[in-house]
Amino acid sequence: LQYGIVLDAGSSHTAMFIYKWPADKENDTGVVSEHGMCDVEGPGISSYSSNPLAAGTSLEHCLNQALRDVPKEKHASTPLYLGATAGMRLLNIADPQASDAVLGAAAATLKTYPFDFRGAKILSGEEEGVFGWVTANYLLENFIKRGWLGEWIQPQKKTLGAMDFGGASTQITFETMDTIENPRNEVMLKLYGQAYKVYTHSFLCYGRDQVLKRLLSKFLQAESYQETVSHPCWPMGYNKSLLMSSIYDSPCTEKERPSLSLNTTVTLVGTGNGNLCALHVSKLFDFTNCSFSHCSFDGVFQPKVSGNFIAFSAFFYTVDFIQTVMGRPVHLPSDLKDAAETICATSWSKLLLKAPKLEKRLPDYCAVSTFVYLLTTKGYSFNNHSFPNIAFQKKVGETSIGWALGYMLNLTNMIPAEKPSSHKSMLYNYWVILILLFVVTTLTSLVTAICLLRHSKSSII
Repeated sequence: LQYGIVLDAGSSHTAMFIYKWPADKENDTGVVSEHGMCDVEGPGISSYSSNPLAAGTSLEHCLNQALRDVPKEKHASTPLYLGATAGMRLLNIADPQASDAVLGAAAATLKTYPFDFRGAKILSGEEEGVFGWVTANYLLENFIKRGWLGEWIQPQKKTLGAMDFGGASTQITFETMDTIENPRNEVMLKLYGQAYKVYTHSFLCYGRDQVLKRLLSKFLQAESYQETVSHPCWPMGYNKSLLMSSIYDSPCTEKERPSLSLNTTVTLVGTGNGNLCALHVSKLFDFTNCSFSHCSFDGVFQPKVSGNFIAFSAFFYTVDFIQTVMGRPVHLPSDLKDAAETICATSWSKLLLKAPKLEKRLPDYCAVSTFVYLLTTKGYSFNNHSFPNIAFQKKVGETSIGWALGYMLNLTNMIPAEKPSSHKSMLYNYWVILILLFVVTTLTSLVTAICLLRHSKSSII
């Protein structure tokens, strides 16, 4: 077996994924699987801007696990990558020097381990979207798969669109036959001899955590930054005091930063008003400006969504909460809307009874569910016909869906542009032929034996 390690340095946390595959099948498909994973304790590396060295130190626990999970004799040949996403993209906008220092500290730690370190970089939003799309379709064998005789088969299946919802950004990526009017949104890929024209866009500041910050800013603005402000998306019975600095410490909210001291404390009181919450969430989107034939929001071109989609990360966790904790099905947009309204109308004490283990994230499910509803329907234009084509999933089999696997497959050239030659299947084919010969010989012997038995019986009669 060969191994590979990818550190997914997201805005809210870092996860380490260890992949494995048969060493003689680097260009095969469906053979890379998740060998192990580890959640790094603490926040995302972008939060260590004032103490970059701690960003590197935070990774050590998971890297030590990798030392145990990957056989020692494979350490030197195991590629190790770190990819940072929207949290670091935001830090790079706000403070490029701090961003470089954090990435440098992380790289310095990774170099001290005996793996084949291949670099630490900040992914663009488009890379994040496309690699997530590659991961999902690779795992579902939509590009190429083995036939039962070991030959390569190009499945006559359409690819799935991919929707990712992280802490600081959200991505939508799908194959389309339509003209992509903005060249920035078009990616041409050649995988296993097949060409794919893919639309992708990443919306920075539309990830879960940044959406919640932006909402807080809207509520403070609406009530003129008073000491106590109502929060219609939080449940009745829940309130919290926050430092203004925790709301305006991001490029996503800095344009709305008030002239007040950021050391001021403000208390937000939950009112559980679903309609008012939806009104404020809708104001996060701009549906008015579009210089193309069709836009999603904020003037971004998007062709009509088509085919099946897979929605992962916070999309999955939000819908999973609705289905498992709230006991509500999600088949149509109206189901999502009704569920969001129900969550918003549920008191804090009742929510705590339903899901005590989710206490930290519990107050925000009203806002996040409302956001997911508005993003998918009003933003991406999913309707009663297309919404049921979205599968909200965390994994395919035992492997997590996200950009990390697609990133590693790309950097290790494990998905060739051309269709793999059949020579790698020869050994497998010989075994299949031998088994078939054995089966045919056995059946022939049985038939011959039955015929002889019948003949001998008729001779006796």
